[in-house]
Amino acid sequence: MKTIYVVRHAKSSWGDLTLPDYDRPLNERGQKNAPEMARRLLDKHIQLDAFVTSTAKRALQTASHFIKIYGRPLEELLLHEELYHAPASVYSQVLSSLPDEFQSVAIFGHNPGITAFVNTLTTTRIDDMPTCGVFAVTADTDQWASFPLSRKSFLFFDAPKLG
Repeated sequence: MKTIYVVRHAKSSWGDLTLPDYDRPLNERGQKNAPEMARRLLDKHIQLDAFVTSTAKRALQTASHFIKIYGRPLEELLLHEELYHAPASVYSQVLSSLPDEFQSVAIFGHNPGITAFVNTLTTTRIDDMPTCGVFAVTADTDQWASFPLSRKSFLFFDAPKLG
């Protein structure tokens, strides 16, 4: 059994309109929400074996907050540039490439692809994955390569405004 926690990056800043989209950082609310959501997972005694993230600044900052709350070094972040504004299929490809020793993985990315991705996983639907929202699913497989075709079950959805 594999478990994924799909996380949209926390709220980003639009304060500097000269910054390229890729380089936009988290805003004040995002800096607060990311560690808060990581603590919620820890409070549920959720173990995370890997933290997989887009390399865009806001996703990387969100993942960094999570890995710090989990007491793990930043060097353990698995960086995947292809997750930046990726379609749903790329999320599946990235997960399929993970080492099988990881049982539980958090993957950080962007809309609209992240909403499309979570809506391919189970019959549970979300209209718009909110910033720093977490969509959790189990996959009935022991191999990440089998993830796309495996039977999946919805576990829970959480977001900053739900707490």
